[in-house]
Amino acid sequence: MEITFEGGKVITAHLNGQIIRTDQPLENGDGNSAPAPFDLFLASIGTCAGIYVKSFCDRRQISTEGMKIIQTMEFDNEEKTPSLFKLNIQLPSGFPEKYKEAVINAAELCMVKKTINNQPEFQVITTQK
Repeated sequence: MEITFEGGKVITAHLNGQIIRTDQPLENGDGNSAPAPFDLFLASIGTCAGIYVKSFCDRRQISTEGMKIIQTMEFDNEEKTPSLFKLNIQLPSGFPEKYKEAVINAAELCMVKKTINNQPEFQVITTQK
Protein backbone atom coordinates (compact mmCIF):
# COMPACT_ATOMS: atom_id res chain seq x y z
CA MET A 1 0.00 0.00 0.00
CA GLU A 2 1.26 3.45 -0.87
CA ILE A 3 -0.02 6.58 0.86
CA THR A 4 0.18 9.90 -1.01
CA PHE A 5 -0.51 13.51 -0.07
CA GLU A 6 -2.94 15.15 -2.49
CA GLY A 7 -3.10 18.71 -1.18
CA GLY A 8 -4.93 20.20 1.73
CA LYS A 9 -5.61 17.40 4.17
CA VAL A 10 -6.53 14.88 1.48
CA ILE A 11 -4.52 11.69 2.01
CA THR A 12 -4.91 8.84 -0.46
CA ALA A 13 -4.17 5.14 -0.13
CA HIS A 14 -3.33 3.18 -3.29
CA LEU A 15 -3.94 -0.53 -2.90
CA ASN A 16 -4.19 -3.23 -5.58
CA GLY A 17 -5.38 -0.76 -8.21
CA GLN A 18 -7.93 0.80 -5.85
CA ILE A 19 -7.84 4.38 -4.59
CA ILE A 20 -9.11 5.21 -1.11
CA ARG A 21 -9.27 8.95 -0.43
CA THR A 22 -9.58 10.51 2.99
CA ASP A 23 -10.08 14.10 4.05
CA GLN A 24 -10.89 15.99 7.20
CA PRO A 25 -14.25 17.52 8.07
CA LEU A 26 -14.75 21.26 7.80
CA GLU A 27 -14.35 21.69 11.57
CA ASN A 28 -10.89 20.08 11.35
CA GLY A 29 -9.74 22.49 8.69
CA ASP A 30 -10.40 20.96 5.31
CA GLY A 31 -13.03 20.33 2.69
CA ASN A 32 -14.91 17.23 3.87
CA SER A 33 -14.51 15.81 0.35
CA ALA A 34 -14.07 12.22 1.58
CA PRO A 35 -14.45 10.26 4.83
CA ALA A 36 -11.93 10.93 7.58
CA PRO A 37 -9.47 8.09 8.27
CA PHE A 38 -11.15 7.22 11.58
CA ASP A 39 -14.52 7.02 9.83
CA LEU A 40 -13.05 4.49 7.39
CA PHE A 41 -11.68 2.54 10.34
CA LEU A 42 -15.16 2.44 11.88
CA ALA A 43 -16.69 1.43 8.54
CA SER A 44 -14.16 -1.38 8.19
CA ILE A 45 -15.46 -2.97 11.39
CA GLY A 46 -19.10 -3.07 10.34
CA THR A 47 -18.50 -3.93 6.70
CA CYS A 48 -16.09 -6.72 7.65
CA ALA A 49 -18.71 -8.26 9.95
CA GLY A 50 -21.26 -7.69 7.20
CA ILE A 51 -19.37 -9.71 4.60
CA TYR A 52 -19.15 -12.67 6.99
CA VAL A 53 -22.88 -12.42 7.77
CA LYS A 54 -23.69 -12.14 4.05
CA SER A 55 -21.51 -15.15 3.19
CA PHE A 56 -23.15 -17.17 5.97
CA CYS A 57 -26.61 -16.35 4.64
CA ASP A 58 -25.64 -16.94 1.00
CA ARG A 59 -24.31 -20.44 1.80
CA ARG A 60 -27.68 -21.30 3.32
CA GLN A 61 -29.74 -19.47 0.70
CA ILE A 62 -31.13 -17.12 3.34
CA SER A 63 -32.17 -13.73 1.98
CA THR A 64 -30.47 -10.68 3.49
CA GLU A 65 -33.22 -8.39 2.24
CA GLY A 66 -34.23 -6.13 5.12
CA MET A 67 -31.19 -7.15 7.17
CA LYS A 68 -28.77 -4.54 8.42
CA ILE A 69 -26.09 -4.02 11.01
CA ILE A 70 -26.33 -1.02 13.31
CA GLN A 71 -22.91 -0.17 14.71
CA THR A 72 -22.46 2.05 17.75
CA MET A 73 -19.46 2.98 19.81
CA GLU A 74 -18.86 3.96 23.41
CA PHE A 75 -15.98 6.36 23.97
CA ASP A 76 -13.59 6.61 26.92
CA ASN A 77 -13.14 10.36 27.34
CA GLU A 78 -10.21 9.89 29.72
CA GLU A 79 -8.24 7.69 27.32
CA LYS A 80 -9.68 9.49 24.29
CA THR A 81 -10.27 6.16 22.52
CA PRO A 82 -13.23 3.89 21.85
CA SER A 83 -13.97 1.51 24.71
CA LEU A 84 -16.75 -0.58 23.13
CA PHE A 85 -17.98 -1.32 19.64
CA LYS A 86 -21.46 -2.79 19.44
CA LEU A 87 -22.79 -4.47 16.31
CA ASN A 88 -26.54 -5.06 16.33
CA ILE A 89 -27.46 -7.43 13.50
CA GLN A 90 -31.07 -6.57 12.76
CA LEU A 91 -32.66 -9.64 11.26
CA PRO A 92 -35.72 -9.49 9.03
CA SER A 93 -38.93 -11.19 10.09
CA GLY A 94 -38.86 -14.80 9.12
CA PHE A 95 -35.14 -15.22 9.71
CA PRO A 96 -34.68 -18.83 10.85
CA GLU A 97 -34.51 -19.00 14.66
CA LYS A 98 -31.99 -21.85 14.52
CA TYR A 99 -29.43 -19.57 12.80
CA LYS A 100 -29.56 -16.55 15.13
CA GLU A 101 -26.56 -17.60 17.24
CA ALA A 102 -24.70 -18.83 14.16
CA VAL A 103 -25.05 -15.46 12.41
CA ILE A 104 -23.46 -13.81 15.47
CA ASN A 105 -20.65 -16.35 15.30
CA ALA A 106 -20.18 -15.53 11.62
CA ALA A 107 -19.81 -11.81 12.40
CA GLU A 108 -17.27 -12.68 15.10
CA LEU A 109 -14.98 -14.12 12.38
CA CYS A 110 -14.27 -10.63 11.02
CA MET A 111 -10.52 -10.16 10.52
CA VAL A 112 -10.71 -6.47 11.44
CA LYS A 113 -12.20 -7.39 14.82
CA LYS A 114 -9.67 -10.18 15.31
CA THR A 115 -6.81 -7.80 14.49
CA ILE A 116 -8.01 -5.19 16.98
CA ASN A 117 -8.44 -7.88 19.66
CA ASN A 118 -4.92 -9.15 18.98
CA GLN A 119 -3.45 -5.67 19.60
CA PRO A 120 -0.74 -5.74 16.91
CA GLU A 121 2.39 -3.68 17.31
CA PHE A 122 3.15 -0.77 15.02
CA GLN A 123 6.56 0.21 13.76
CA VAL A 124 7.01 3.63 12.14
CA ILE A 125 10.33 4.41 10.43
CA THR A 126 11.71 6.95 7.94
CA THR A 127 13.84 6.53 4.85
CA GLN A 128 15.14 9.08 2.36
CA LYS A 129 15.33 8.79 -1.39
